[in-house]
Amino acid sequence: MRYSPLALALSALIALSASSGPSDGQETIDPRAASLEAIGRGALAAGDTLQANDAFEAALAVDPGATPLLIDLAQAARREGLQGKALHYYRAAMDREPKNLAAIAGEGEALAEKGALEKAQRNLARLQGLCGADCAATRELAAAIAKGAAPQVVSADELKPKDAVTAN
Repeated sequence: MRYSPLALALSALIALSASSGPSDGQETIDPRAASLEAIGRGALAAGDTLQANDAFEAALAVDPGATPLLIDLAQAARREGLQGKALHYYRAAMDREPKNLAAIAGEGEALAEKGALEKAQRNLARLQGLCGADCAATRELAAAIAKGAAPQVVSADELKPKDAVTAN
C-alpha cells in the first residue's frame, strides 16, 4: 500500500514519456509482414497490382497496426486507377498518424488525379507547414497538382459510330 502512489506516479510518467516521444514515421513491423510487404513492392514495381494487393493485404492481416502497409495498399489502388479506394487507405493511415507525410502527399496526389485540385492544394499547404517547400513529398504533390486530373476513361458506347442514313 505504501508504494501505490509511487507506482502510480511512475507509471503515469512512463506512459506520458512514451506517448509524447518523437515519431520519425519509421515504425517497425512484424518480420513476416515485412517479407510480405517486400513481395508486394516487388510485384507493384513489376506492374502486377493484383499480386501486390494480395501481398499487402496478407501483411496487414499479420500486422494490423502497421501504417506503412496502408500506404502501400493505397499506392496499389492508385496504380489500378481506384483513387477512391486509395483515398480510403490514405485517410486510415492519417487517422493513425495525423502527421504522416507519405499519407498526406498520397492523399493529395489521389485528389489531384480525381480532379479535386482545391482539396489537393489544402494537402500541399499542410505539407509545406510540416516539412517545408523543399521536402520531397511537397515537391511530388506540387508536380501532381500541376499535372492536373488524370484523363477520364471513355466507355465503348461513347465511341460507337452513330447510325447514319445515306442515299444510294
